[in-house]
Parts: sequence; structure tokens; C-alpha cells
Amino acid sequence: MRTDRRTLLQAAAALPLATAGTSVAFAQAPAASPAAVPSKEVTRALARYLVTATYDDLPANVRKEGVRTLLNWVGVAIGGSHHETVDIAVSALGPFSGPQQASLFGRRERFDIMNAAFINGVSSHIFDYDDTHLKTIIHPAGPVASAILALAEMQPVSGKEFLNALVLGVETECRIGNSVYPNHYDVGWHITGTAGVFGSAAAVGKLLKLNEQQMTWALGLAASQPVGLRESFGSMNKSFNPGRAASSGIFAAILASKNFTSSDAMIEAKRGWANTISTKQDYNEILGDLGKRYEAALNTYKPFACGIVMHPAIDAAVQLRNESKVTADQIERIDLKVHPLVLELTGKKTPSRGLEGKFSIYHAVAVAIVEGAGGEKQFSDRAVTDPTVVALRGKVVPVITPGIKPEQVDLTIVLKDGRKLNRYIEHAIGSAEKPMTDKQLETKCSDLADGIIPAAMIRHVIDACWNVENLPNAAEIAKMSVAS
Repeated sequence: MRTDRRTLLQAAAALPLATAGTSVAFAQAPAASPAAVPSKEVTRALARYLVTATYDDLPANVRKEGVRTLLNWVGVAIGGSHHETVDIAVSALGPFSGPQQASLFGRRERFDIMNAAFINGVSSHIFDYDDTHLKTIIHPAGPVASAILALAEMQPVSGKEFLNALVLGVETECRIGNSVYPNHYDVGWHITGTAGVFGSAAAVGKLLKLNEQQMTWALGLAASQPVGLRESFGSMNKSFNPGRAASSGIFAAILASKNFTSSDAMIEAKRGWANTISTKQDYNEILGDLGKRYEAALNTYKPFACGIVMHPAIDAAVQLRNESKVTADQIERIDLKVHPLVLELTGKKTPSRGLEGKFSIYHAVAVAIVEGAGGEKQFSDRAVTDPTVVALRGKVVPVITPGIKPEQVDLTIVLKDGRKLNRYIEHAIGSAEKPMTDKQLETKCSDLADGIIPAAMIRHVIDACWNVENLPNAAEIAKMSVAS
């Protein structure tokens, strides 16, 4: 199955650089080939770039995507802040937290920066509603934004410094992810955690103004802390991974800032990170066109709170439901022609918890028809146990079909009166081809924050994100994103 999936992913269409939005289309994964870049000094060369790259070097479209990344992250972090998972984390870690240095988004508590970064990272990922770098399926902002917003509350960070660090962190984790994907992911690693720790370390290291040697050590210490296995999907453990990547990256950068040493070749060495955790190592993906080609410009945003491979089916189901006024009691069967990846990643037939529902194509289609949506409420414990939804998901029949790409679906609703309603989705709403607009991102953020932070403050938070480059201190965003 791994070989089939790798081949199919590599054959999928590449995403255009200039567009941004969430898509179930996977950009072409580079085939494993001899690295044109020598395998020496990869870690150091990346560190050299990170310490010299400036805000003024960022192209306008990359800055804009960094701002969109921030807004989306703030929305999902606030929105997930009162999930049971976060409540448990706060309760468990509270007695052991150090000084109250940083905010918990959407909550009143304050924790030390490492624990705050961890909890905010968990909160931002618990709905599976966060950003996605489609070439690797990394969720970039969780490890990076969680870390640097916590740090910004401990030491002043200008908005421009913050945005530069955010982009560089995202760039680092996605490039490193590219170098080992899909082989690394196929064997079971959760790449958001394993690559995300590099993004966190790079971004925090940038704000701490590490020199080249210290940044090399920070990346090396990050390499020693890969976190996350795909077996965790469907449980609280999945959101643990970006949270832990955030705090581990802070840990690495702070140690390096005091000259805690590491190997200078921890990414590329024979017994280093890339060779240990993957059978593919393409160092061109890490160092090629640094400062010219930006993976951060490819970041995308979800309109539905679940795995992206289910987005086409949800889109099709919602469209047919709304156009034909279909109700669950009219339906005999729902046939779906899908790519193999859909059943590999989201084949749970009988989810019993909301988190499991995020990995169930059966639930996703059923709840989309019953409720006409695919937001966080549709992937709650309430939704997966709703009798109407449960009955309907038993009528969902996904079939792996040659020629169907990961970003496509051919969905047919067969009604009891014999009629058939069909919808073929080439590119789902929110894809790179149909990206979420700035206004749609604002609406998503507002909906997620509604009832958690004061209504009057939501607009201020959104405006602060859009204008982050002009803020004297980026910590203002964190301080206004807490519960009253």
C-alpha cells in the first residue's frame, strides 16, 4: 500500500506557487534521486541562511501569505482552546508550570513559555482545521507560531521581526519535510511534529539573534527531538505532536543561545536525522534556491475541519444537499469514487468520538448531508453519535477508482424514488484553484472565536493580525486573544 500511495502522490499535479488556499490536491512529490547538493554542511548552510535572512528580503506575496498563515492560526488556536484535550493539558501541566510568562489563546490562564507554546500548539491543531503545506501534509503554523508568540510575551518582538521569523520557520520545516517526503510519512511518522521542531527552533533562534554556529546547534538539537507517529491520528495524541514540536524547538534554541553544542551535521550525517528516519534524502529540497523559491508561499487553509482528502466529498455532498433539498430519509445509498488515499487515511467506518470522525469519510459525507456543513461542530462527539448521521453513514459506499486523483471525487446520491444526483469535484472549495479569500479567512476566524473571547475584541484581533508588520510588539496579538 505504501508503494502504491507513493506512486500516486508523486503523480499528482503540482501546486502553482502564486496561489494560496486549501486544497486536497497534493503537489508533486519529488522522486528520490541522487542529491545534487553535496551532503556536507547542509545543516550549517541552512543555519547561515537563517541568520542572515531579513524581513526586507521577503517578496510581497510571501509576506502576505505569512499574514494569512498567522490569522488562520490565531483563529484555530482560539477556537480549540476549550476542547477537552486542552482542558486536560492545562489541568495536568498547571502544577508544574513555571513563571506566568505567556498567554493561552482563548483562556485566562498564563503559563511559562514552553508550556504555553505546547498548549497553544495543541489547541491550534485539535480541530484539524489548521493550515496545510500540501506537498508534505505538514501543518506549518502550529509548531512555529505557538513558539514565537509565547517568546514575544517574554521579550519584545517587533511585528516585522515576528513575521520574518514566522516565514523562516515555516520555510525551514517545509523544506526539510520536502527532503524526506513521502518515504518518511509512509512508514508512520507524523511529519508535522518531526519536521515542525526544526521550524520552531529556526524561528525562535532567529528572534534570539543566534549566530551561525548557535543556529547550527539549534537545528542539531531540534534533530534530536523528532515527535509524532501516525498511529496517534484520531486521538488527543495527534495534537500533542505540533504542540511538543513548538516547545521542543524553544528548548533547542534557548540551549543553543547559551552555547549548548550539537553535531554540526545533524540533518545530513550518516547517522543524522534524514538518514535515520527516511530512505529518501533530497538535500536540494533544503538548500535549493534559498531566498528565491518560498515553500511558505504555498501554505493553504481549510474550509472544513478534517483531513483534506475528505474535502472534495464534503464539498460535493453540501452542494447536492443544498441544491436539491435532500434529506437523510430520502436516501438509499451514497456512492463515492475516490483515490486510494481516502480510505487509507480516513477509512474509519464507525467513529465513536469527534476526533475519530475527522478520519472517517463515512461520517464526513453523512454529516455534510444532514447538517450542510463541515466545521468543527460537525466533528464533535455530539455529531458522531447523532442517530440520523449514524444511520446515514452506513449508506456511504466509497470505492477506490482508477483515474481519480486525491483532490477529486465523483459522488452520486441514489434516492429511494430511483432518482440519482451526481456531482464531480475537480477542485474543492478552498483549494489552490479555488482559494479561500481574505474575507473567508476572517469569517472562519470570527466563527471560531465567537463565544470564547469578547465579541468586540474579535475584530481587534483580526485587524492586529492583518497589520502585524506595523505592530511595535507582536505580543499584542496574544494579549488580546484571551478570554475575558
